[in-house]
Amino acid sequence: MNISISVKQLGKKHPLLQEKSIALAIENPVISTQKLIESIVDYQVQLFHASSFEFEDEDKIHLPKENYLPILTDTGKVGFGALYNHNKVDLAKAQENAIVAFEDGLYAVFYGDDQLETLTEEIDLSKNKSITFIRLTFLAGSYW
Repeated sequence: MNISISVKQLGKKHPLLQEKSIALAIENPVISTQKLIESIVDYQVQLFHASSFEFEDEDKIHLPKENYLPILTDTGKVGFGALYNHNKVDLAKAQENAIVAFEDGLYAVFYGDDQLETLTEEIDLSKNKSITFIRLTFLAGSYW
């Protein structure tokens, strides 16, 4: 099933990930929030394992272009998309971390305009609403 996701961060003008369509291996369109998060993590882990390259491989895909540096300096992060972590990701541990982060309030999930607040909340993916992940940041410091 194809779904559309985006990732945003509070206080940033541009989303970290604009509307991206991904294909999840889900048979039933009515799923819980927990199953949705686990499916997206599964997709991302498979994508990471597929894009990982060996130590000897040369990264020719992410060579910088003329307009590349000004775009990246506007976002505050300059990188060339190369993967330097050659460790395999444990899918079960990654899914557990994503669930714990959701429960701890490190990110919020919206299905269309509706916020998904519990892991047991069910949504109907056949409505083709956009799924938005908003990364929440805590304020640092205090006035004591």
